[in-house]
Amino acid sequence: MVSGPVGGLKSLFPAGTTRHMTERSMSWFLLFIAGLFEVGWAIGLKYTDGFSKPLPTVLTVLSMVISMVLLGFALKHLPVGTGYAVWTGIGTVGTALLGVFLLGEPATAARLGCIALIVSGIIGLKLAA
Repeated sequence: MVSGPVGGLKSLFPAGTTRHMTERSMSWFLLFIAGLFEVGWAIGLKYTDGFSKPLPTVLTVLSMVISMVLLGFALKHLPVGTGYAVWTGIGTVGTALLGVFLLGEPATAARLGCIALIVSGIIGLKLAA
């Protein structure tokens, strides 16, 4: 057994298990960041004014590319159905909330309740993965 706290933990798991756990944790992190970039491009679409404003258009397209690339990396170690659902869920919730706060969209009880249902679904998918 290797001495120290890390060596002690490594001895509890079969070879490669801690690496697999680290890859999955990193994949969840990348998926979360990809979801944030999805929010960025979804909200960015509003500011492009039909892709007629150059700077918002470039930032929106850049955010789209980053979001897709990070999603692709995350799906290397996560189930595609779960990963895609969580990615779109983060994007949906973030976009809906920013729509309320930035764009003055209505924050009705029904709308907020539906957002809460999406959040609970995302949490459920994460726990079930």
